[in-house]
Amino acid sequence: MENKMSIQLVAIDIDGTLLNSKREITSEVFSAIQDAKAAGVKIIIATGRPIAGVQKLLKELNLNQPGNYVITFNGGLVQETSTGQELIKEILAYDDYLDIELLSRKLGVHMHAITKDGIYTANRNIGKYTIYESSLVNMPVFYRTPEEMLNKEIVKCMFIDEPDILDTAIAKLPPELSKKYTLVKSAPFYLEIMKKTVSKGTAVLHLASKLGFSKDQIMAIGDEENDRAMLEAVDHPVAMANGNPSIKKIARYITKSNDESGVAYAIREWVLK
Repeated sequence: MENKMSIQLVAIDIDGTLLNSKREITSEVFSAIQDAKAAGVKIIIATGRPIAGVQKLLKELNLNQPGNYVITFNGGLVQETSTGQELIKEILAYDDYLDIELLSRKLGVHMHAITKDGIYTANRNIGKYTIYESSLVNMPVFYRTPEEMLNKEIVKCMFIDEPDILDTAIAKLPPELSKKYTLVKSAPFYLEIMKKTVSKGTAVLHLASKLGFSKDQIMAIGDEENDRAMLEAVDHPVAMANGNPSIKKIARYITKSNDESGVAYAIREWVLK
């Protein structure tokens, strides 16, 4: 890095990045984050998960005190961690939900919608990946018909299914869908659908400007397609060694893998040196 401590904010993805393949924070990653915080660097968790799926990690990393922020729902929600005060909240309209739900039935793919409080599915036979998401992000699942979704604040919808079923559905998506919404494939069995204005990149820049940082003071670390916008938005994009090859292409630095505490390596090598 050019001059010492030029990076003031580090935005970090969770799955495949912050956590190793056993879904743990290694002691190296923990201590690097604490050292960065002690040096005055803002550490921001930026994830596709809802807030309930991040609380435990925020606590574990001491990122739940005043002055800390978190980006959830791939940028759909940005809030202060200690108070829950919302800086950005981008929700889908009820008509959007109806269109997306109808499309999922036409394509024969499972779907659920997520609010801050829960996961809602109109699939009577609840998809196994809805249950998986529920356990991953620590949120309850509710069966609700489309009519019962009228007053829900839906931050994102997800098509969730076996990778081959999902890929077949994705190949049949109407082209206007990606003009109207942000679509990100965050796992082989997940396609996330959000408001067009939503991305981790937009959220990181918005938060940084509120905190008085420019993009040359921001590092972002990620591994998957839903991190692309965030890596493209900042001057110091870092891809994980275990990352998607297309994400490595746009990175300025490649760090070690998530099983080799790659986040710790990036912080020590390019932020704290």
